[in-house]
Amino acid sequence: MKLEQDVTKKIRMIEGVQVKQLKVISDERGRLMECLRSDEKIFEKFGQSYMTTCYPGVVKGWHYHRKQVDHFVCVHGMIKLVLYDTRKDSTTYGEINEFFLGIHNPILVKVPVYVLHGFKCVSTEEAIIINYPTEVYHYNEPDEYRMDPHDPEIPYDWKRRDR
Repeated sequence: MKLEQDVTKKIRMIEGVQVKQLKVISDERGRLMECLRSDEKIFEKFGQSYMTTCYPGVVKGWHYHRKQVDHFVCVHGMIKLVLYDTRKDSTTYGEINEFFLGIHNPILVKVPVYVLHGFKCVSTEEAIIINYPTEVYHYNEPDEYRMDPHDPEIPYDWKRRDR
């Protein structure tokens, strides 16, 4: 998994975060992309699968889970997925990771419990994201704890940075 190795060399990966390069198989009919398999090390358990979208320039975040582990894949467009480690007992407490995923970088990112996360659509078209959480969504008691995407307590600015 070349990308996995490249990503971990460039940034200090938040403890428990994993990245998987996705395999895309193309032929004259189209493409097939395996996202998550139950026989891989990155897989924990299956809760459900859902699709969400994000319009260009929109930020969806911050939130975290106490029980649920997320596995994000962007299948259309591009997003910037940002993680912030708020776990005081973690070796990467206070670290921020940014991942650009989507049509130009087909990866899956595994987000551990208690790690704040959010994403922004950075493509010119709507982004389509698939998540494979380890838990089912409980409508009466959701395992979702939200924070303002521009909360000054979180050391992150969602503005575009030209490098």
